[in-house]
Amino acid sequence: MSKDPSYDIERREAIAAVLQACRLCGSVQATHLSGGVIGKEDGSPVTVADYGAQALVSAHLATRFPNDPLVSEEDAHLLRQPQNARVKEVVMRHVADLHPRLDEEQMLEAIDRGKASGGSSGRFWTLDPIDGTKGFLRGDQYAVALALVEEGEVVLGVLGCPNLRFDPLNPRGPKGSLFVAVRGEGSAMRIMDGAEETKIQVSTLDDPSEALFCESVESSHSSHEESAEVAQILGTEKPPLRIDGQCKYGLLARGDVSLYLRFPTRKSYRETLWDHAAGCIIVQEAGGRVTDLQGRPLDFSSGRQLERNRGILASNGRLHDTVLDAVQRVWREP
Repeated sequence: MSKDPSYDIERREAIAAVLQACRLCGSVQATHLSGGVIGKEDGSPVTVADYGAQALVSAHLATRFPNDPLVSEEDAHLLRQPQNARVKEVVMRHVADLHPRLDEEQMLEAIDRGKASGGSSGRFWTLDPIDGTKGFLRGDQYAVALALVEEGEVVLGVLGCPNLRFDPLNPRGPKGSLFVAVRGEGSAMRIMDGAEETKIQVSTLDDPSEALFCESVESSHSSHEESAEVAQILGTEKPPLRIDGQCKYGLLARGDVSLYLRFPTRKSYRETLWDHAAGCIIVQEAGGRVTDLQGRPLDFSSGRQLERNRGILASNGRLHDTVLDAVQRVWREP
């Protein structure tokens, strides 16, 4: 009988890459946030930190795992345009502080490595260099999210949440929480600048009326109205916790919340791999459950987007089927 593969090396290197990216993000917030934003064609913002974090993680993975493709959100075409030369210079300066051997063209090539297509065979990494860019711009929550996918299945995930307090009951405690999970090994959390890990589990709540919901801050990302209707059916009166990025998955995995709902607001919209891969395995390995709004497992084998899924429901497991029933009563396909 063959032994299950060990991901000790991948786990260690993924954590190192995410921590390095988080350090860059903190540096950008402290020094170059104003003026370091470019508007993408879809109207969403991309910052110096998005580019720099992707360059660092991509270069790190290329050195350690040169045969592994990368599926990521950004590419360097905007940085190569003359009108964005100043932003490119700032990105280069922040990257050089942490990776001084990377020159400008190597940095741009590292960013462009993220254009891989994914798929159902082989293995690849998927990265969101800043999940929750608007939260990052506000100085609120965001995450650096990295996951490893093999044969269409997520096998490892790391979430770096630099602004998320390690202990939610201690508002003066340290900021910076890092979550990590490997398939079959459970989920753990540590202080971002520490080394000691703590195993985490989802909540044991089984009364939906007591559940605390988690949802996106932006109503354009998820229909707040439909989430409120689900909450009304379930009898919960607690206001939803609105937070940016995959920090929502971290809160669910460690038991701070019991549900995360994401209703699509456009019929054509499909979720992307990098927005959910790391968070999904961290919740699952903590004992939770993640599906789309029809109860189907998330399918990470169909390319850069979750083409076969619509919306997201993540829960502590015990509440999942009850919430799915309520979702079917209120969900209106856009």
